[in-house]
Amino acid sequence: MQPANQNNFWDAVGIPSRGERLYQAIHDGFSCEVFSKLADISGMEKNQLAKITTIAPASLSRRYKSGFFTEAESDRLYRYAEVYKSALNLFEGSQHKAHHWLTSPVIGLGGKKPIDMLRTSAETKAVIDLIGRLEHGVFA
Repeated sequence: MQPANQNNFWDAVGIPSRGERLYQAIHDGFSCEVFSKLADISGMEKNQLAKITTIAPASLSRRYKSGFFTEAESDRLYRYAEVYKSALNLFEGSQHKAHHWLTSPVIGLGGKKPIDMLRTSAETKAVIDLIGRLEHGVFA
């Protein structure tokens, strides 16, 4: 499933796009519905998304029982969503191209896969910065 319009990405996932509502949603913890929608929209299996966002299988099971993720887990899910949306924009809405780029080694990231660089905010920023440079034709 892909949102009909890239501008509706955040609505489709169920996350506020920015501002105080976003911050509060992260502090409160995203619902499991957000996790499911994010996996679906980005074409990731739920177990893959959990691995990418460093959510252990046992924790994922507990979250589905409680209905909500922790603040730290929600922050990591938001980072993934932000990177996926940026890649989707880079490839003009092509889910296939965005997924391929995220899961392939990238020279601009030292040969690392963007998807493997979401464990920290610093690495996430490097991926988003690279996407911005690519969008504007700046390769250095």
